[in-house]
This record gives sequence, C-alpha cells and structure tokens, in this order.
Amino acid sequence: VQLVESGGGLVQAGGSLRLSCAASGSIFSINAMGWYRQAPGNQRELVAVISSGGSTNYADSVKGRFTISRDNTKNTVYLQMNSLKPEDTAVYYCNLRGRIFGIIKEYDYWGQGTQVTVSS
Repeated sequence: VQLVESGGGLVQAGGSLRLSCAASGSIFSINAMGWYRQAPGNQRELVAVISSGGSTNYADSVKGRFTISRDNTKNTVYLQMNSLKPEDTAVYYCNLRGRIFGIIKEYDYWGQGTQVTVSS
C-alpha cells in the first residue's frame, strides 16, 4: 500500500491549507483513513479520522477548525484546515487501516508525512 500526501506548506496564522492523501496498491478493504501529526519533541497524535461509513472523530484541539472528508471511489482522504494556529505546526501523516488482498488481518499503513508550518 502506498500513501501519497500533498498540500503541506507554510501559512500565516489564521490561514488555511488542504491536505490530500491518495492510497494505492493491493487494497482489499479500507476500515478507516485519517491524519496524525507530530511536532518536534512530541509524540504522534491523532488529528482526525473518518471511517468507511463516513463517521468522523477529531482531536479536541482541531474541532471546529479542521474537516476531514473522503472520496471512496478514489481511496483519497482530505483534511481541510482553517483558522490555523502556530501550535498546528507539525509533520502531518496520512494513515490507512485496512486489508490487502491475501491477508486477513488489518494493518495500519502510513504516508511519508508532509510538513505544515504556521507562522505567527
């Protein structure tokens, strides 16, 4: 499974960015896709996740500012980030939890990460 992220960059506080993550490979089924982030010196943390049925879950710190969405036909997940704050600065990682052909167990797959920097 390959996860290709795009859309990171540098933005001023209060600005917006949209991250995209396209999944490809021998994907049999997808349980959920989501975004995590990791700032220097911090552990990786959940930002938002969306299930195959469309249920969403957000970190408290981003509720009301970030929106996760998904295009099941393209195996792509998006993260619209509005009202960005300097504390949102981190490397953002795409995550896919699902099964590949020939394997019964679900696994987590990760993208390479994309840098988001919010200046004050």
